[in-house]
Amino acid sequence: MQIPGAIDPVPVPRSVPARADGRTDLVGLSKDEVRTELEAAGVVNAKLRAKQIWHWIYNRGVTDFAAMTDIAKDVRPLLAEKFAIGRPEVVTAQVSSDGTRKWLLRSADGQDYEMVFIPDADRGTLCVSSQIGCTLNCRFCHTGTMKLVRNLTPGEIVGQVMLARDALGEWPSHPEGRLLTNIVMMGMGEPLYNFESVKKGLGIVMDGDGLALSKRRITLSTSGVVPMMARAGAEIGVNLAVSLHAVTKEIRDEIVPINKKYGIDELLSACAAYPGANNARRITFEYVMLKDKNDSDEDARELVRLIRKYKLPAKVNLIPFNPWPGVGYECSDDERIARFSDIIFRAGISAPVRTPRGRDIMAACGQLKSAAEKISRAELDRRAAEKEASWETAAA
Repeated sequence: MQIPGAIDPVPVPRSVPARADGRTDLVGLSKDEVRTELEAAGVVNAKLRAKQIWHWIYNRGVTDFAAMTDIAKDVRPLLAEKFAIGRPEVVTAQVSSDGTRKWLLRSADGQDYEMVFIPDADRGTLCVSSQIGCTLNCRFCHTGTMKLVRNLTPGEIVGQVMLARDALGEWPSHPEGRLLTNIVMMGMGEPLYNFESVKKGLGIVMDGDGLALSKRRITLSTSGVVPMMARAGAEIGVNLAVSLHAVTKEIRDEIVPINKKYGIDELLSACAAYPGANNARRITFEYVMLKDKNDSDEDARELVRLIRKYKLPAKVNLIPFNPWPGVGYECSDDERIARFSDIIFRAGISAPVRTPRGRDIMAACGQLKSAAEKISRAELDRRAAEKEASWETAAA
């Protein structure tokens, strides 16, 4: 099986099996697909029933057909026999001392992945995963040490949002007054290597009759899958964040190996062409601060030069590095981070320092991984070589 999309395929070794009980899960299906499934099951007046079920699933958060009171009583048992309204299995749920929540989730085929909710005074952000594992091997990122198992399905992507709403007690769904206000596709995996599922899942999240979250409150983060960026802007239309993390080829090749395939200039050209980018919808550049690696004054000035060169409406998120077992990097000193931020701010570009959240439960940026594991530098090198070889094979 290959990741959907004609461009930049990555081999995925495992497909998703059917449910053990033989039922079809309706979460993640489009409205038309729900209607088609109902028709195939012999449900009378399937178009109306599909509309009613959609409302109960996404506006009321109902998981039991028996609770769908506007559907005839004799129809509900048939629905329960043929269909399911699923949620990911929760293996563990942790709460940080700062209020951040992390869930370890398990799929129907026994694979683990994670999601994180970060509460703030004026917003609540859910960090959603798109893949189980990752192909990219970014050296500072714990998730990048995992092998890619498979893509998450649209239902598994939407299911994370549904589960968070369950946990936060936010049913019925109302656009105003809820805790979960924002979504970032910044969990496990590279969203643009699972383009079709991410597009379909976020389509349901943004649907006015679905979870009704504005596209302006959703951010998709990519490490730089350049060929898919224009499609993301045109077909999904959410905010873009780019994991830049370095401003020279040498350093970015090391810490974000996809740079060997799509270099900094190619990446920034794609950012400049991203549909919908403007001063009101700036592109966010994520920049993890690594001591003596990418944090010099010269690095900050080069970052400013690049943003100006490509005339990018940009914001730079400076991320203090979050350590994990076996990593070979350290976080920049507070003074160095402050100096780096000041240089960028003085150039007229916003460069806030992100407050680390959820470090004590390994929920901070770059720490997501379904099991703690110490990995040697040699093993990291071997896995990186494997992944780069797979890119070359796919491109051949």
